[in-house]
Amino acid sequence: MILSKGYSGRSAAAAFLFLSVAALHAQDAPKYSNEFLSIGVGARSLGMGYAHVAAVNDVTAGYWNPAGLLGVKGDLQVGAMHSEYFAGIAKYDYIAIAKPIDTASTIGISFIRFGVDDIPNTTELIDNNGNLDYNRITTFSAADNAFLLSYARKLKVPGLRLGANAKVVYRKVGPFAKAWGFGLDAGMQYDRGNWRLAAMARDITGTFNAWSYTLDQRTKDVFQQTGNELPVNGVEVTLPRLVLGVARQFQFGSKLNLLAEMNLENTFDGKRNALIASNTWSGDPRLGIELGYARVVYVRAGVNNFQYVTDINDKKSLNFQPNIGVGLKIKSVSLDYALTDIGDNSVALYSNVFSLKFDLFKHSGT
Repeated sequence: MILSKGYSGRSAAAAFLFLSVAALHAQDAPKYSNEFLSIGVGARSLGMGYAHVAAVNDVTAGYWNPAGLLGVKGDLQVGAMHSEYFAGIAKYDYIAIAKPIDTASTIGISFIRFGVDDIPNTTELIDNNGNLDYNRITTFSAADNAFLLSYARKLKVPGLRLGANAKVVYRKVGPFAKAWGFGLDAGMQYDRGNWRLAAMARDITGTFNAWSYTLDQRTKDVFQQTGNELPVNGVEVTLPRLVLGVARQFQFGSKLNLLAEMNLENTFDGKRNALIASNTWSGDPRLGIELGYARVVYVRAGVNNFQYVTDINDKKSLNFQPNIGVGLKIKSVSLDYALTDIGDNSVALYSNVFSLKFDLFKHSGT
């Protein structure tokens, strides 16, 4: 939930109340739980329209498909990303490391934070005598955090790799509410010639977030006076989803190469507003391409988030989210940029995303 720093006192209090109550009712809509983990990491992946479970072969695989961590070649690979949403009000940060253990296995650690800081808390704006006292305004942060521990291993079957994530989720709304959650992911990649097949099962056991609330009497009174329910401790569940992917590499001459990938995200929690939908299953396709020159310069494009939108005249149309990006790789350092719509392309809320990746190598003795 995103709040603006520029709210007036009354609207800021109302926004805070809505934030807390929305967290409470999230348990009634599990299909939208932990949505900050759906934003994605790495400008390369975002520029390709989020279609990346098959081609991913670097540190960002800890998020997209842990089996891809086996593509890390250095002794240690580090990746980082920063992006901002809603004119810088919300900030999304990511940092990860991956390290090969031996020729057949790799581990990785990832951290993701999506948060809004310096939110005015005006529940104490009016003192006991009914006077406005702006010195009583404090600020707080609403942040979602996730820690991912990843492991990948090659199998004896040529071209087959498996990976898994154990993730811990910590969500906090100032001093008022917090939640701890735990979940598991599992991924697979299989190479056959120039083709690569992949599957990524997210939240395979369900990710459970246990919410607890700490409200003083003053805050409880504000809830009741504004007609809001008092939040109670509870559990919300992120249900499993399965992403299937296929990618192919094309080579044109000695310097030009093209990577194309198609993904299908499958959800099983009822009908969604997706391109393919039924009462029990929905499918969201994603398409992405990357054109590289001399393995130094890259240009990317992709589409995803196909949705049917109804206008004020009740006319339905199919919308989709376009994405573009570029990349530069010099030796062991990669700098990537993506221009991506956050999802509501009717108002073109595009975000600039930058990410950095580099390899560290041990110096060999002489």
